[in-house]
Amino acid sequence: MNTSRRILLTGLAGLAVAPTAVAAAVPSAEPADVTVAEESFARTIAAAHAPDITCARQAERYADAHWPEYVVAARAVLGARA
Repeated sequence: MNTSRRILLTGLAGLAVAPTAVAAAVPSAEPADVTVAEESFARTIAAAHAPDITCARQAERYADAHWPEYVVAARAVLGARA
């Protein structure tokens, strides 16, 4: 599976489990309370939700700036997989 398809599917999984509106309403976790796996998955979900997903650099910058907003979705997806 290529990277862009993986990012798209991860974003859809994050959106299905915890929509952005719900994730925005819940206070985001402190960066110190987040595991490496949660941070990585949150960055991937954030990159998939970037306004211009066709540009990898912009998606990466969006993910760097907004990943804490997606920690709730990442935890929900990781919890569902466990």
